[in-house]
Amino acid sequence: MIPLAYFPLLLFVLLLFIIASMFRILREYERAVVFLLGRFYKVKGPGLIIIVPFVQQMVRVDLRTLTMDVPTQDVISRDNVTIRVNAVIYFRVVDPQKAIINVENYLEATSQLAQTTLRSVLGQHELDELLAERETLNADLQRILDTSTDAWGIKVSNVEIKHVDLDDSMIRAIARQAEAERVRRAKVIHASGELEASKKLLEAAQVLAQQPQAIQLRYLQTLTEISGENNSTIIFPLPMELMQVFARHKGD
Repeated sequence: MIPLAYFPLLLFVLLLFIIASMFRILREYERAVVFLLGRFYKVKGPGLIIIVPFVQQMVRVDLRTLTMDVPTQDVISRDNVTIRVNAVIYFRVVDPQKAIINVENYLEATSQLAQTTLRSVLGQHELDELLAERETLNADLQRILDTSTDAWGIKVSNVEIKHVDLDDSMIRAIARQAEAERVRRAKVIHASGELEASKKLLEAAQVLAQQPQAIQLRYLQTLTEISGENNSTIIFPLPMELMQVFARHKGD
């Protein structure tokens, strides 16, 4: 049995403990969602707040931007290619009341929503779009997630697709496709060069046709350039115009 003399002391200690438990300190990035007898009362913080024991309860909410990895998802693209994609999302709580009352666990809910949205959005695009238009897909994912989580008091600020993994057979197919594309471009460039060269040759022929002696000077210049290369044998086409000049001189 506790002596009656100690009851005032025990009562004082209990009262002191209750008073001490009433005061809570919240950091600048924290808010407290306070419930009064089970009903929402108000959002308090930051700084020093008072919570009445046994009557009020509080739930801490972090307002800082959170980073969440979206687990790797198996996605079938619109052109029936199976790929594995993972991403990362950046979000924060902007309304603590909605984040606590409207959803049981806003972190788990955001993660599950991000996974399903990633599969559904990427499945509507072809593989080439997934590889080449990643910025556009990131913006689409961010917009859809931000709209869906607005009722939970969450703001999705950014979504980034990190990796797009393909199997070995698809990697080889893409390599062959890229090689064929490079060959096609080389042929187009070569054909464009031939067309441009033919136009320049046509212009040169038109200029040389205005004075027949110009072609003879061009032949002599070419012979001079060839002779400077120390060739032992030179095969050079002799123009018929030059033979006609020699024939006229011989007739005279």
